Amino acid sequence: MPATRNDLMGFFDDLGIEVSTIDHEPVFTVAESGDLHERIPGGHTKNLFVKDKKGRLFLIVALHDAEIDLKKVHQIIGAQGRVSFGNADLLMEVLGVEPGSVTPFSLINDRQDNRVTPIFDAAMMQHETLNYHPLKNDATTSISSQNLLKFASACGHAHQVLAVSEQAKAAGL
Repeated sequence: MPATRNDLMGFFDDLGIEVSTIDHEPVFTVAESGDLHERIPGGHTKNLFVKDKKGRLFLIVALHDAEIDLKKVHQIIGAQGRVSFGNADLLMEVLGVEPGSVTPFSLINDRQDNRVTPIFDAAMMQHETLNYHPLKNDATTSISSQNLLKFASACGHAHQVLAVSEQAKAAGL
């Protein structure tokens, strides 16, 4: 069974990570979340669950308005050939979430197998506070960028902070 929101919050507590969560109507796309940006301070994000031609899985996490060239990102993240989006069944199998609820917090569901490599965009990591769904898209949880890295490490994932967005590359990050 995938972790629940309560499981996630308990994991944060066990790690001594402070977060705050705001409940809201479900949002399925970045476009639908526009009014949340005004109500919730911090960097708002998007998450791309992708796989390479060898079946390696990546979770690319970037700011909501980041421009990421999917035809070239494989060269930055170390994928074998171009990446494509993982399907809903694979997403549920590996990260325990549904499309529209993808979040780096879903790494909690990949602690045993460590099948996913999390890639955090360098431009996103410049924000003090970052916002993600707590495993479902009907709430937003705010976490510090440093605690995001602590969380990913506690889940057993060797995360990478890379300049995957055009914004990060332009800023020389």
